[in-house]
Amino acid sequence: MLDLPAGQVDIWFTRTDRVDSGLAAQYYALLTQHELAQNTRFHFEKDRHRHLVTRALVREVLSRYAPVAPHEWRFEADSYGKPRIVVPATLEKRFAFNISHTDGLVIVGVSLGRALGVDVECVQRRAALEIVERFFSTHEIRSLQRLSPQEQATRFWELWTLKESYIKARGMGLSIPLDQFAFHLDEPRTVSIEFAPDLSDVPSRWQFCQMRPTEHHLLALCVEARGADETPTLLKVREATPLRNHCVLLCPIDRCSEQAAMQNQQPHFAQAI
Repeated sequence: MLDLPAGQVDIWFTRTDRVDSGLAAQYYALLTQHELAQNTRFHFEKDRHRHLVTRALVREVLSRYAPVAPHEWRFEADSYGKPRIVVPATLEKRFAFNISHTDGLVIVGVSLGRALGVDVECVQRRAALEIVERFFSTHEIRSLQRLSPQEQATRFWELWTLKESYIKARGMGLSIPLDQFAFHLDEPRTVSIEFAPDLSDVPSRWQFCQMRPTEHHLLALCVEARGADETPTLLKVREATPLRNHCVLLCPIDRCSEQAAMQNQQPHFAQAI
């Protein structure tokens, strides 16, 4: 079992192409009948495989921090579709976790009782710039328009992963209009957020971090702030193949919350090996 201090966020990821058929068979044994039924509903084998690895990873990760076997966890989705722990019921409030997946990669973020959201995207995919007018704020659209076509694609994925991480941390999904909050990314290595008045939220409530777990993937993390007088959030990144192995990685941070750089001249996120 691993220690998870109150000021720490652990990010775990699995490369789906490293799970062979023999290991996949072990993963199926971990799933509930409901999860197995969900798996069969995917039309394409690659989607069934990704779903299977996702379910195995979240069970493996949580079992690293609690004396519960991977097959014993039970989950259910809330009214917004966000999974929560129902067995063991005593651990529902203890752990906060969030899941994201994309082509080739599955991510699980976990902390103790602090709301968090993660999003990962494969940046080899075409950036869907045609949706910007519908989902991005006026500031974000203008910022994009000032960039070259190649820079626009990069900025699109930066903004999209950050937006997804925020609404997932809030746990309300797309009931939060994506154009009612804006990220500012014009300064290198920093990120800040502003909200429309109707959202009733404040930037100081959240910390953001962005990194590349692989050369083809971009990850964004949103986590509740601990308070201005507390130590920075400690971030650990682990690559794992569930039921087989894991290792801790040094994953350089591309961006972190802008206000952190102005406090004590250090980022919100300190990394540990």
